[in-house]
Amino acid sequence: MFNIALFGVGRIGQVHAVNIASHPETCVYSVIDPYVEGAQKLATKYNAVIQTVDEALTDPNVHAVCICSATDTHANLIELAAQHGKVIFCEKPIDLDLSRVRDCLAAVNKYQVPMVVGFNRRFDPQFRAVKDQLNAGVVGQAESLMIISRDPTPPPAEYSKVSGGMFRDMTIHDLDMARFIIGENPVSITAQGSCMVDPAIGEAGDIDTSVLVMNFPSGAMATIHNSRRSGYGYDQRIELHGSKGLLKASNMKENLVEHWGETGCVAAKPQHFFLERYQAAYVAEWQHFVDVLNGQTPNCTGADGEYALMLADAAIESMKTGKTVML
Repeated sequence: MFNIALFGVGRIGQVHAVNIASHPETCVYSVIDPYVEGAQKLATKYNAVIQTVDEALTDPNVHAVCICSATDTHANLIELAAQHGKVIFCEKPIDLDLSRVRDCLAAVNKYQVPMVVGFNRRFDPQFRAVKDQLNAGVVGQAESLMIISRDPTPPPAEYSKVSGGMFRDMTIHDLDMARFIIGENPVSITAQGSCMVDPAIGEAGDIDTSVLVMNFPSGAMATIHNSRRSGYGYDQRIELHGSKGLLKASNMKENLVEHWGETGCVAAKPQHFFLERYQAAYVAEWQHFVDVLNGQTPNCTGADGEYALMLADAAIESMKTGKTVML
């Protein structure tokens, strides 16, 4: 049994707590969060102990850490965990500053500690099937990839001020997915963005609507369409066109019942948000981390987190300058 120290008891921390406790090889050993009431509630639920950062990282009974705390704590916790030889799972992003990310990963490399970054969409069964079928040659060579990601409703404008902006907070998942699906590092990126959903988001210096184009060495292209608003659920789709056909992963719906009548067809909306849509992805992601604990090489590393942030920064530069950024 691997004992996991869980840092952060917010929404994503609770998601991981369920999967840690449900897996036969892991348990929530300890909880670390300055929010005492929330930490106590979660610790009681999983029969865990409450620890400080120092207590958790110096405890020989802790085999690994699951970092789900505020973004600005990630890099420091990663460095400390590496120094103490703890295997690391960290939610994205590692940090919002690329130089800080690189310093942090230098520490991970120095202490040779395995680390997995939480780009959960890589583990989604639908998207993974697209990737696997492309690799198997089902549609030949990849030529164009379209990724659509739209949130059901926008976050508060105050969130934009601390999130690093839409490209670093939301689009970063899609940037990683494009690179993951195509199997190449892009050579250029062009991005455009605007504020169409909530003027307060624009006043906070962010955007809520965007389109990006990425070019790859093979000649393949990827387009990413993002919006902070759909009005009809969590819109998550990908379409991959290849030399021999098309692979498509459509939305997961609230149910599969369709009513056909004289006035047309009525079907359910896409699932509401990421907790429902990517539930299976989070389970598979945690299974991969357990495999890493058992000696497997991580397939979503700190380097992937660094590269995705670099792409997000390049997208911001492209949007601000109106020019394509060569990578």
